[in-house]
Amino acid sequence: MIELEGVPELIDPVMVAAFEGWNDAGDAASTAVAHLDREWKGEVFAALDAEDYYDFQVNRPTVFLDNGVRKITWPTTRLSVVRVGGDKPRDLVLVRGIEPSMRWRSFCNELLAFAHELGVEMVVILGALLGDTPHTRPVPVSGVTSDPDLARTMDLEETRYEGPTGIVGILQEACTHAGVPAVSLWAAVPHYVSQPPNPKATLALLNRLEDLIGLRIPLGELPEDARAWQVGVDQLAAEDSEVAEYVQTLEEARDTAELPEASGEAIAREFERYLRRREPGTGPGGPGVATEGDAFLRDPGSGRTRPPKPTQPGPESVPGAEAEAAEGSEDARDADAPGPSAGSADGSPDTGTAAEDTDAGTEPSAGTDGDGDTDGDADGESGK
Repeated sequence: MIELEGVPELIDPVMVAAFEGWNDAGDAASTAVAHLDREWKGEVFAALDAEDYYDFQVNRPTVFLDNGVRKITWPTTRLSVVRVGGDKPRDLVLVRGIEPSMRWRSFCNELLAFAHELGVEMVVILGALLGDTPHTRPVPVSGVTSDPDLARTMDLEETRYEGPTGIVGILQEACTHAGVPAVSLWAAVPHYVSQPPNPKATLALLNRLEDLIGLRIPLGELPEDARAWQVGVDQLAAEDSEVAEYVQTLEEARDTAELPEASGEAIAREFERYLRRREPGTGPGGPGVATEGDAFLRDPGSGRTRPPKPTQPGPESVPGAEAEAAEGSEDARDADAPGPSAGSADGSPDTGTAAEDTDAGTEPSAGTDGDGDTDGDADGESGK
């Protein structure tokens, strides 16, 4: 049950949601919502009853000490609200939690009833998938929707994905049937370095969200964290010749796929975004700063902790196609699959590299990069 207490009248509210688990490769999506909550000092005012939606043997509660008193934190989904200042203030309703274990339809209905009561104008759901994408290139971010009109007006892809889905896909479809505009943004995380955190993917999602809702998002230390992550993976890959060779293969495939996008229209579009993000004094982020998703590719200097060593090309932790995946299990994305393959936007397994994907109905090819780049065909679904 949702408890509403002390919620003010909201201004043009947009709901932004992310769920840990199957839809959250590298923790990129949940970390993005946590970043918004932290930077804009969100206040939690509601939570769903954990008893209704979670299997506590799958997502166990945790015990902690508060001034010597033992307390328990239950796995759940919490909601907070932040007000973004500026010339045109706007409110964001942030939904952050764990993919529920059961009663998904009731779960989505509760969130939608809440959105209706607060007058939410649009729902944006963030997700991350494992894919055949090199860590040295901008992170592909696909923006998809089930609403044909929304796809046309917001320059999004209309999803045609078929296959196992997670709570992101279920919530998006529930929004569509309820008449609430909904968009899913999916970041592709390199499958060979899938361990969280992945600040580069988080940064890409926030940059794409910034473009979608028209707000300047303060990035804090995230660009620096992304630079450190980039340098760390570069160094680790250089220490293993097989990994380095595999990364080079992915780079060639990615670059080949992007060649058609080097058009005058694409260049003009990205230059406009470049100027908009650097225009001083606009939005809550203050004067324009370098926020491009690939900015850290030019700054190798950082002493930050490196991520875990990537695995060898070969069997890799990618979303599985077993019965667990069909049930939307969080553990499905950890199942072994032959060879490094791209995870679908939904987390279901696919084969071949991004450059080989041509079936728009079955695989989310790269979409709009977090730094504004556009990758080929993005009707990959994500979540579906």
